[in-house]
Amino acid sequence: MSTQINFRYLSEPDMIEAGVADLVRCTDVMEEALVLLRQGDYRMAGENGNSHGAMITFPAAPEFAGMPKDGPDRRFMAMPAYLGGRFGTSGVKWYGSNTENRAKGLPRSIHVFVLNDRDTGAPLSIMSANLLSAYRTGAVPGVGVKHLAKADAKVAAVVGPGVIARSVLSTTLALRPSIDTLYVKGRSTGSTQAFVDWAQATFPQLTEVAPAVTIEEAIAEADVVMATTSTDAAGSVAFPYFPKHAIKPGALLLLPAAARFDDDFLQGGARLVIDAEGLYQAWLEEYGPTAYQILGIPGSHWFGLLEEGKIPASKIEEIADIATGKLPARRDDDEIILYSVGGMPIEDVAWATDLYRTAEDKNIGTVLNLWDTPALA
Repeated sequence: MSTQINFRYLSEPDMIEAGVADLVRCTDVMEEALVLLRQGDYRMAGENGNSHGAMITFPAAPEFAGMPKDGPDRRFMAMPAYLGGRFGTSGVKWYGSNTENRAKGLPRSIHVFVLNDRDTGAPLSIMSANLLSAYRTGAVPGVGVKHLAKADAKVAAVVGPGVIARSVLSTTLALRPSIDTLYVKGRSTGSTQAFVDWAQATFPQLTEVAPAVTIEEAIAEADVVMATTSTDAAGSVAFPYFPKHAIKPGALLLLPAAARFDDDFLQGGARLVIDAEGLYQAWLEEYGPTAYQILGIPGSHWFGLLEEGKIPASKIEEIADIATGKLPARRDDDEIILYSVGGMPIEDVAWATDLYRTAEDKNIGTVLNLWDTPALA
């Protein structure tokens, strides 16, 4: 038996060649992953097997020279997972993040992904992961668009233009080519107009792209709303607020970031759909009642309401049950659906595995040698 271990290195151009930007394919892979998650054929970090990962943060005033100082998005994070089914691999996304990177022409976060054989633990691939992470981030909301958005959706809205919004919008438009109008609401005129200009230049299907002054104006006619504003240290009082009266009947709201709704709307007519229950339960264990205030993900608040006995467990549905037909998709043309997405490392494992196998089949990337015979065994 050979002891040689080789692995495939995939640069960002290699990832593009392997199909990382194929949004429809990525959405289908994310749907597969979420169904496996619902079936239980996975593991993530922590004793509960559902943790988002492990994060290193820094003090506001370090006592040691050279130690980083706390700042916006200043952290390192590892997100490991195993996913079964046809994937049958394990892997970890590792990244460092610092908002100040943007002044250097770099992304806020810089990601790599290591994919491993589930039996030996040997590396199969080390790959550039910024695009991997960005496109799977858009494709998980895309599973909601695939099953829950109106088939003839015409108008979309983005509240919180930024990197996440670009990915979610790209996926939404790929899945609903009938959308021809987009409204954009950002925190500043500059960021809003920059996103408008980008969307106009990128998507020929959009015949009208316009900035909006208020959230109400942005979402009034929208069949699909993307809430993609990052969380705020001030907590939920500073999150974008979506009043029920401003939401169009039949709208689907994609919620991969901070958003706030009135509790009576959540307890009443709103249909609440999540990506996976285990993630929110893990966040409750890790952060307690402050989970929503820290993370901003609306589903965290829904599980807080569940803990307080203010909504029944049946009120919160999983997208995998809709994808597999256990629960109906859209029940009628007027129901308003809120789809909360937290993001999980099993999604990175799924997309990384799919792309790695494409790279193997097409000989994309560079094969590197770890060893022929290990010096210590």
